[in-house]
Amino acid sequence: MSKVIAIVSGGMDSVTMAHQLDQQGHEVHLLSVDYGQRHRKEHDFAAAAAERLGAVHQIADLSAVGAMFRGSSLTDPSVDVPEQTWEGYGESPNIVPNRNALLLSVAFAIAVVEKAEAVAIGIMADDATSVPDSTPAFLRSFIAMERLATKGYAHPDLDLLAPLAGLRKSGVVLLGEELRVPWAQTWTCLRGGEAHCGRCAACWERQEAFTEAGVDDPTVYQEIRG
Repeated sequence: MSKVIAIVSGGMDSVTMAHQLDQQGHEVHLLSVDYGQRHRKEHDFAAAAAERLGAVHQIADLSAVGAMFRGSSLTDPSVDVPEQTWEGYGESPNIVPNRNALLLSVAFAIAVVEKAEAVAIGIMADDATSVPDSTPAFLRSFIAMERLATKGYAHPDLDLLAPLAGLRKSGVVLLGEELRVPWAQTWTCLRGGEAHCGRCAACWERQEAFTEAGVDDPTVYQEIRG
């Protein structure tokens, strides 16, 4: 059994990944990162996942760094969360620059402290089309860098896992169904209100994923997009 530092925001993908790693017999240590996102309530759902799995859950507070990320609707309160989807690099106002690199850097430092064999991130296939630090090339480069950065301190076989990288979001839903992930105990909405808004790009993708998978969506939305 390996010890894995799993980056879990509380969203569908990362929570499904945590359940998968747990089922595979890994000792899972859940890490959430507060980078100043307006939907940081997602961490409550990461904590709930940790409780279900009997796992440790930590939140790294990098909110002061996030306050410097102007221009992203996730971290800049002056930028409205758009009600649209996007394609292609550099086109989405929802992108936080270098976010995955930031999250992974923290996770690998904790992996050294906890003597973990791996770090896991819930990147899926759809992410690589719009998020440069979600591509296979990025992941290969990052683990190569970390093996150099932590040599002599980290586990000698330190690895970076992205178990959902081959799945679209509908595939994540199907996997989560097999793992009995309680979808109502996951959070997606970028607005971070009392309920999912149902209108932002993330809510739209959530609805679309359940529809494509042919699975009933238990999420409470303020509005269903037609």
